[in-house]
Amino acid sequence: MFTPVRRRVRTAALALSAIAALALGATATTGATAAPAAAKQGPTSVAYVEVNNNSMLNVGKYTLANGGANVFDIAVIFAANINYDAGTKAGTLYFNPNVQSVLDNAATQIRPLQQKGIKVVLSVLGNHQGSGFANFPSQQTASTFAKQLSDTVTKYGLDGIDFDDEYADYGNNGTTQPNASSFVYLVSALRANMPGKIISLYNIGPAASRLSYGGVDVTSKFDYAWNPYYGSWQVPGIALPKAKLSPAAVQIGGTSQSTAASLAARTVSEGYGVFLTYNLDGTDRTADVSAFTKQLYGSAAVYTP
Repeated sequence: MFTPVRRRVRTAALALSAIAALALGATATTGATAAPAAAKQGPTSVAYVEVNNNSMLNVGKYTLANGGANVFDIAVIFAANINYDAGTKAGTLYFNPNVQSVLDNAATQIRPLQQKGIKVVLSVLGNHQGSGFANFPSQQTASTFAKQLSDTVTKYGLDGIDFDDEYADYGNNGTTQPNASSFVYLVSALRANMPGKIISLYNIGPAASRLSYGGVDVTSKFDYAWNPYYGSWQVPGIALPKAKLSPAAVQIGGTSQSTAASLAARTVSEGYGVFLTYNLDGTDRTADVSAFTKQLYGSAAVYTP
C-alpha cells in the first residue's frame, strides 16, 4: 500500500507542547569524488529537501558571498519509508516514486552535489503501517533492515542514513509496541555495515530514547543528532559532543528571519557544531538563508539559479 509521505511542519509552539506533555549503470560504491570545496569556518549546515515537491539540486545553489564556500554541507533526501512486511512481520525499506526517481537519477540529482563537496544522506521515516525502528521482533530482522539500508547507500553512492522515527503508528497491522533492543540492534548492524558513512538522528520518537540495551550503547555510533522542532532551541537528548549536535532548527520560509538569526547566533555563542534547516525549495531564499549565514559564517548568501 502506498501512503504519501506526510509533509513535516513543526513550530516552536509545538516544541513547547511536546516538551510539556549513477545513475544506476555506474552503481557507485563510494559516491562521487568531491571537488575541493572552498573553505569555510563554522558549524556544519544541513538542508532537508522534500523531494515530493522540490529538487535536491536546490541545496547546491547557495554559496557564501565571502569566499564562495557552499552554504550547506549535508543534503538530506526526505524521505524513504519503513513499511510493514506481512511475510516477515517486520519493517522493510520502501521508496515512493519521487524518492525512487531521485535515486534512479543519481547522476543528475546526487552527483552534482557531491562534486561540490556536499554530502547526500537518505532520511528514513515511518509510513503509518505499524513498523518502525523500535519494534523489530528480533536481532535478525533488525540486521536485515540494516542491510537494506547499507545496500541502498552502496548502490546509489550515498553518504549515509538519517533516522526519523515518526508516523510509524506502532500497533497497526498487529505490530508490537516499541521494545528496548530493536534500535540498538539496528544501529549497531548499520554502523558495522558502513563504518565510514554518516548516521544521523532526527531526535524524535521512541527510537530516540532507546539507545542502550544489554550493555551496548549506540550513542557513539551516530555522527550527528538534531532538534526536530522548527523555530526552536532544544538540545538533543543524546550524549554526543557539541560539535555533533544541532539544538537549533529552522524551516526555511517558515521560521522568521529574526528567529533564524537568533538561533544561529546562539549556535555559535554556545559552541555547537551543527545547524539544521528544513524544506529548502526552488524559490530564491537568499534573504532567509543569509539571516543565518551572517551569524554562522560572517557572510551573506548568494543564490545561483
